[in-house]
Amino acid sequence: MTNAELPAPRTVMPIEPSLLIAEAFDQAQVTELRHAVTSCAHAAGLAGQRLDDFVLAVNELITNAVRHGGGRGRLRLWRRDGELICEVADHGHGISERRLHDRDRPAPETAGGWGLWLARELSDTMEVETGDAGTVVRITAALTTPQPATRPLDG
Repeated sequence: MTNAELPAPRTVMPIEPSLLIAEAFDQAQVTELRHAVTSCAHAAGLAGQRLDDFVLAVNELITNAVRHGGGRGRLRLWRRDGELICEVADHGHGISERRLHDRDRPAPETAGGWGLWLARELSDTMEVETGDAGTVVRITAALTTPQPATRPLDG
């Protein structure tokens, strides 16, 4: 491996003015990056179980990138149209068709294979692009905005 900068993710997605994080990472940055995602997701409007679920999903994706995607990855987090979007890209050898389309919960005694399943279960949507040059996984969580208080009608 070289110390060269990772190439940009293969996805064609305009960088939104609401970009919150855009960072390359390896194993040493996983914990720090998870904390940054937590802070940004909370500031964007996720809270409670929704926040915990989203951060766990992102953690699974960045862990997968390190374990199976060449030891490094790239994360982008942004807001768009009432949702929070996280994209994790790696430069591994791709995901097998069987694993990619397996929507069944892994057996409880299974030591691995939980990452994509958990990310899919804990996010509102998940898209995967994979091939010999790597994998890009994009998950979303809807942001809820507080409704304005209404006054009862006099009458």
